[in-house]
Amino acid sequence: MKEIMKSMNERHALMLAAIRAAIDAGRAIMKVYETDFSVSHKKDSSPLTLADMESHKIVYTALEKTGLPILSEEGKGISRAVRKEWKEFWLVDPLDGTKEFVKRNGEFTVNIARIVNKYPLEGIIYVPVPDELYFNLEDAGAWKVKGVSAIMDDGGGLDELLKLGSRLPSVEKPAQYTVVCSRSHMSPETGHYIGELQKRHGGLDFISRGSSLKICMVAEGMADVYPRFAPTMEWDTAAGQAIAEASGARVIHARSGRRLSCNKQNLLNPWFIVKRG
Repeated sequence: MKEIMKSMNERHALMLAAIRAAIDAGRAIMKVYETDFSVSHKKDSSPLTLADMESHKIVYTALEKTGLPILSEEGKGISRAVRKEWKEFWLVDPLDGTKEFVKRNGEFTVNIARIVNKYPLEGIIYVPVPDELYFNLEDAGAWKVKGVSAIMDDGGGLDELLKLGSRLPSVEKPAQYTVVCSRSHMSPETGHYIGELQKRHGGLDFISRGSSLKICMVAEGMADVYPRFAPTMEWDTAAGQAIAEASGARVIHARSGRRLSCNKQNLLNPWFIVKRG
């Protein structure tokens, strides 16, 4: 029993450190957000801002102290030969939804996942603009906490977050079958899938969100399904997957139905579906 408690306490300490890192990164992101920031582009034409880099530095520095390896979008140059030896590591997107950040619509997040044996076990998604936190614990389900910065600034820990948060799913199932879609990415294949759902359910309701908030909508119970038939990377989805699965939803390969895994040779995700039921 003592060993079990020690292990649980150690895991909780890791998650608390990661939550604090996400909130600190969110503060740095907001400082840039409130300025007339410039935008550059990566080789794949995706946008990059000072906020991405500042968030990466903060999260990396904090998580480095935990002793676990770190794979981050803004520091991804780690060979497969090294990564394949990792049994446990952090998978990080320091600013998910940079396109939404550039549009200034508030729909961007800091994503941190703890990967164990190739699957996301625990996840953190911090949403800086409304100051909301989605997270899950291996032994305590999935949660949403509003006004999280003040709780942490007052010295709060996981007990306070669980006490003040809402367990997911936290809303009743929508009366009409509801699909959450990408605000910036809609492929023809996604359109076809949605058309099939319309036939099956006799109509649909839609929610449009950016970044990993789409997965959070399913975890929260606001949407029944999120289909993604367009490119994403492991760091885009791992934290959301952990939270969604802890809420009772599934995150599966669109064709095989298998659970998504992490730390593949190619870090590109297959097409996938997040759904309840």
